[in-house]
Amino acid sequence: MVNSDQRRRQLAREKFERQQQRRAVARKKAKRRNVIIASALAVVVAAGAAAYASVGLTDGDSKSEAAAAATPSAPPSPSPTESSAPEPKLTVDKGAKYTMALKTNEGDISIAMDAAKTPHTVNSFKALADKGYFDGTKCHRLTTEGIFVLQCGDPKGDGSGGPGYTIPDENLTALGKAAGDGTVTFKAGTVAMANTGQPHTGGSQFFLVYKDTRLPPTYTPFGTMDADGLKAVKAVAAGGVAGGAGDGAPKKAVTVEKGTVDKA
Repeated sequence: MVNSDQRRRQLAREKFERQQQRRAVARKKAKRRNVIIASALAVVVAAGAAAYASVGLTDGDSKSEAAAAATPSAPPSPSPTESSAPEPKLTVDKGAKYTMALKTNEGDISIAMDAAKTPHTVNSFKALADKGYFDGTKCHRLTTEGIFVLQCGDPKGDGSGGPGYTIPDENLTALGKAAGDGTVTFKAGTVAMANTGQPHTGGSQFFLVYKDTRLPPTYTPFGTMDADGLKAVKAVAAGGVAGGAGDGAPKKAVTVEKGTVDKA
């Protein structure tokens, strides 16, 4: 028999899937519209739609259902009007461990990464960090209801940015077998890739889990925060979301002043 908690999560997943389908339709319409305009004007027209999952909260039981539907997400990369770029050549030592160090205005975060488990993800982060890609970027999204994550890695700072390429999903079985509701536990301290809800759509956006969170095993878990980093993220979460919602920009604005990736 399905209990009320499982039913709520099922409804939340179904709602999220409907949202993803609507966004996919909207992106296709936007792409067709941009092609027509480009043909007529002979200019490149920027698409203004940011395809990241958001959650509308209402009172009562529907509030819990909506919160459970929140998921770490990122826009498709490249978008219809961005130039496509290839994934960086795989140059990391696949037998080595790496550390991603994020110096932020709210405290330093050190993330341990294992290239043996997530070679493409570690390689991409190193290639981007070596170019200063993360320097000066904002952690644009904090979620404090349903899931408990701080999302970073977008150079635009609004959830719509990416590196112009995607990387394959990796290490998806690391968190164990999914429960009856289709989720696994992303433990506090876990760092994982955001995506569009479709396979192999990770770019540069990632999320930092500051409290145990149940999510489908469709997000590449590629790192673990150190104790000081987790403490810093928890402090940001304790400050809440701007405007008092459960999902949005953190009230304590977080800027990655410098991001580096080196062998441990």
